[in-house]
Amino acid sequence: MTTTTRVAGLPDNLVIHQFYLGCLSQASYLVGDLSTGRAVAVDPRRDIEEMLDAAAEDGLHIEWVIETHFHADFLSGHLELAAATGATIGIGAAGTTEYESHPLADGELLDLGGVVVEVLHTPGHTPESVSLVVRPARDDAPVAVLTGDALFIGDVGRPDLLASVGVSATDLASSLYDSVRRLLELPDETLVLPAHGAGSACGKALSTETISTIGEQRRTNYAAQPMSRQRFIDLVTEGQPTAPGYFGYDASLNRAERALLDEHQPPMELDLSGLDAAVADGAVVLDCRSAEDFASAHLAGSLSVSLAGRFSEQVGSVVPVGTPLVLVASAETALEAKVRLARIGYDRVVGVLSRPEAVLTDHPERASRLSRLTASDLTGRQLELGDDLQFVDVRNPGEIASAPLPGARNIPLARLRDEAASLDPDRPVALVCAGGARSLIANSLLRSLGFSDVSDVLGGANALGVAATCQPN
Repeated sequence: MTTTTRVAGLPDNLVIHQFYLGCLSQASYLVGDLSTGRAVAVDPRRDIEEMLDAAAEDGLHIEWVIETHFHADFLSGHLELAAATGATIGIGAAGTTEYESHPLADGELLDLGGVVVEVLHTPGHTPESVSLVVRPARDDAPVAVLTGDALFIGDVGRPDLLASVGVSATDLASSLYDSVRRLLELPDETLVLPAHGAGSACGKALSTETISTIGEQRRTNYAAQPMSRQRFIDLVTEGQPTAPGYFGYDASLNRAERALLDEHQPPMELDLSGLDAAVADGAVVLDCRSAEDFASAHLAGSLSVSLAGRFSEQVGSVVPVGTPLVLVASAETALEAKVRLARIGYDRVVGVLSRPEAVLTDHPERASRLSRLTASDLTGRQLELGDDLQFVDVRNPGEIASAPLPGARNIPLARLRDEAASLDPDRPVALVCAGGARSLIANSLLRSLGFSDVSDVLGGANALGVAATCQPN
């Protein structure tokens, strides 16, 4: 669900809309000059209708689409928005793209007629990262800075996501040290408008707040405190959450020319024979219903990722990039599921089975149920099976460090598919996370991989008396 906020307390000629997408902890922005009707869109997502509607309501024409960096956690909507508006796409000068884009130089001014947006080169999360300083007029003091993933509320962007392509986390962290200090030179009252909030895997300690000030971050952000460069590097490179497998794919795709999203076209309806044909061609069946509905009855071999949670991020944690997908979802929610998958570049949705209950009634031999354990059930199984029970905690390392579960082996959900071979499919498995959502996904994943005796713990570590500090599910 998106929360749209019109930033308060700005000069009369300036409007800033924040579009905050809770399921991805991602913020897009529309910055406009109401006196001239000219605007800049920043870090838009692929389904652009909401931003276009906000611009139309304020009489704004979007002239620039700026990406603060090549995002890894979602596929940006720069191509969709540029196609709809004719806007110029702007990327930090250190980045190159397959599509036509304008290299934004450090100190470059984007003049909207009155409102001025200044580009600051703020590398560290990525080499091409920029921040955008907003002034009501050229000679006015800044009133806001859109910091992308350079400076979050309570945190900074992680510098380790490019290690797999040969960019050192230490070198990026050193650049980030300078970038943060540069941002802290802005006046205390300058609004901080970041690209992500709590729950994002782009950092480790992001606040639930989505708007702050430079002064507040100077006082409260651990990474904004006076310290040596080496101390900063050590702090920001340790304890980062496990990144979903799609992150590298999205970072690359955000540089590439690609097909545009039609956010209004629902997936094609399939019957059981159509589903089976798609599976024979390599598709994964993705059940988007509630955890309760899936646990009670589902098509054997399907994966469960409920639309009620961090749907697209969790799909990207357990489904390999490029896999065709058949959705199990109601006709009313199928389009939502397709759009949310498209936000991370998972566009290969073959179709949807919209009446699974009827199919399972007609074909009971195809139905399966999950095994789920209460906390007392888990204790009983541990006493009964001893070391034969494989007890697996799918939380991230930072969560476990602050609230460990004795006897559990840690395999974060994002690594479970790759590390499943290290488990014995013929021995019982009990899975736990923080609140129960991720362990249910893990349950369905292991069953789809041929594990015969798998259970997840209802209520997760919370039900076992261990406080979860990083993620609620």
